Amino acid sequence: MEKTRGRRRLKRALITLTVVVGVLAAGIGGSFAWYWTSADLSTVGKVRFGNELAVPPLAPSTVDKDGTRVFDLRMQAGSTEFRDGAATPTWGFNGDHLGPTLRAKRGERVKVRARNTLDEASSVHWHGMHLPARMDGGPHQMVGAGSTWTPHWKVDQPASTLWYHPHPHGATEKHVQRGLAGMFLLDDENSGRLALPKTYGVDDLPVMVQDVTFDGAKFDHGHRFLANTGFLGERTMVNGTLDPYAEVGDERVRLRLLNASTARIYTFGFDDDRAFDLVGTDGGLLAAPASMNRVQLSPGERAEVVVTMRPGERTVLRSYPWRDGNGWERRFNGGDDSFDVLQLRAAERLRPSPEVPGRLATGRGLELPDADDAVRSRHFELRKSGINGQPMAMDRIDETVTRGTTEVWTLRNGGDMTHNFHVHDVQFRVLDVNGKRPEPALRGRKDTVAVPMGATVRIALRFDGPSDPDVPYMYHCHLLSHEDDGMMGQFVVVEKGQRAGEVPDHSGH
Repeated sequence: MEKTRGRRRLKRALITLTVVVGVLAAGIGGSFAWYWTSADLSTVGKVRFGNELAVPPLAPSTVDKDGTRVFDLRMQAGSTEFRDGAATPTWGFNGDHLGPTLRAKRGERVKVRARNTLDEASSVHWHGMHLPARMDGGPHQMVGAGSTWTPHWKVDQPASTLWYHPHPHGATEKHVQRGLAGMFLLDDENSGRLALPKTYGVDDLPVMVQDVTFDGAKFDHGHRFLANTGFLGERTMVNGTLDPYAEVGDERVRLRLLNASTARIYTFGFDDDRAFDLVGTDGGLLAAPASMNRVQLSPGERAEVVVTMRPGERTVLRSYPWRDGNGWERRFNGGDDSFDVLQLRAAERLRPSPEVPGRLATGRGLELPDADDAVRSRHFELRKSGINGQPMAMDRIDETVTRGTTEVWTLRNGGDMTHNFHVHDVQFRVLDVNGKRPEPALRGRKDTVAVPMGATVRIALRFDGPSDPDVPYMYHCHLLSHEDDGMMGQFVVVEKGQRAGEVPDHSGH
């Protein structure tokens, strides 16, 4: 009798346990299903475009007796009222948020007096610039709190849209998010002659796109649940302007698109699906314009596009969902998200603009390395845990290249998530993506390229810069939390037969 009662109690307990487990499983499954269906973000049709687009001022400069153009940049803390009545703590160059646009010409010598008035060390990296390693502004050129760093170099590359931002090892994401970023535009003789829109702030607009989330008045720096790509904001801003519109008075407008976000990938197009002319990529103008209605930019990439406007119309620059990645990655790493980014408002009467030239960069303006000249190949396996299985070490030189040589680098994404790859100092040619000829947006001069999950990208690079066996350049994923976590390596440029030296001591940084 006692055994029978025991069996009944056990049976009731098992039934109860089964019910509880079933309820929990249903709850978890339901919660996951809810999160799956609500994980995408969209501001399409929800943006009121009530704020006129801020255009960063051109940075003033002086010219020394020897002809060197001198700029002054001051890293500082401040506050910015992005929304009425809410003062957000921010950082900026020469102001409370973001920085002025620096501009110089090919052949000029430039010097920048970069002063740090913050209460912590940072740096100023010249993204896309060809310059000596000691002037690069990476994690080996930190500027301590209260200190000034004065890099100088000769501009020796074609007209292009570059930018500057901090590069402190382990803290780059937050320093950029807080507002330390600005554009650096280069001009040359060819770009001056071309009939492209070129009046800064009028028909030639900087469009620096960042995503943000607010926690009350402050920036929220948290990463979304299951988003291992990094910070993904709930809305976008352009040049520090939320809900922006730009009034245009010309038939053709040049937009210098910069993805200054820390992790988000944008696929830019217009809400009416109009075509535009891609005229330039990271490192300069294309040989000829390419007509398209979408251009994808991962963090750090740039694109110069020319859009044709009709009198009185309005059109919206929009970011559409990714075309790459699997369902999980698109859902939780921003691939399914879409944003209305910037509204263009055409005047009722527009100044006539010439047609976009059929030929753009020529001769020295192209300067793309040729794979046939490569003297060696290297392979880079991209994983969030590190490149080629190793996380970044400040005192380790990973690669040594010989000045004046061309190499082919194979970038392989092992499949954990989408990454991208940025190389300091050089502009490279994308040879192929998964063995196929790259699309038009990848055929120009590049310093940053997306490497989707499971993809293989081959690039050709020529190292013409000055040699320095002791001071390295960086290569890294430009999804900044990945970089901060160690997805970065170092290379030095040496003379033929020379060996790499020793990296300077950074124990005080």
